[in-house]
Amino acid sequence: MKSEQQSVAKTQNNEIEIALFTGEHCELCDKAEHIFEQVQQSQVSFSRFHLKKYNIRKDPELYHLYALRIPVLKRVDTQDELGWPFDDMQLKQFLS
Repeated sequence: MKSEQQSVAKTQNNEIEIALFTGEHCELCDKAEHIFEQVQQSQVSFSRFHLKKYNIRKDPELYHLYALRIPVLKRVDTQDELGWPFDDMQLKQFLS
């Protein structure tokens, strides 16, 4: 995952990737994604962030790291993480 993270930290449009570690049928993950979308739409400066979901069940390493913590957002550029629970204000601070 590290080599993948380094290579995709910025997309072709200079967007910054935010990884959402999630699982199947995860209602909290859906809520986290919804909060991200609301925050992203609320301010133009947040439009540079691109959300990419990772199902932790498909990768044993991710499952080991995040199974008890999902949903977790991770800035791929800085490696900072924001774990649940969080609200829109905490997410804005995380993205700033």
